Amino acid sequence: MTLAEDCVFAALLLYLLTLAPIKVLGHSEFDNANPRNPRFYRSNLRARALGAHNNGIETFPFFLGAVLLAEFRHAPQGWIDGLAAAFVLLRVMYVVTYMIGRSTLRSLIWSAAFIANAAIFFLPAFHR
Repeated sequence: MTLAEDCVFAALLLYLLTLAPIKVLGHSEFDNANPRNPRFYRSNLRARALGAHNNGIETFPFFLGAVLLAEFRHAPQGWIDGLAAAFVLLRVMYVVTYMIGRSTLRSLIWSAAFIANAAIFFLPAFHR
């Protein structure tokens, strides 16, 4: 497996695990029989965690598609790996800034992650 493929799995784990600490910390209020109960996510921190989680779900398909396209089209693996690692690192930073309520910084980090992802997607066009 390539580093980029490992990063795909890391991006998946990141969005899945974004809610885990919130559920553990709020275990007395969290109902596992009704895990999507909107009342649990009313507090600011929980709402931000849910927002970061949902954004991870939204960004994942493009990242997966970009990595697969670049690899199938034989773009330089070093570039794919580096950009994929940058994407995952930026996504970790995105989750942290979302959780601590730094909206402007969060938006800048989201934009940088999108640029890294778009660069992976377009690598095959520039390396024929």
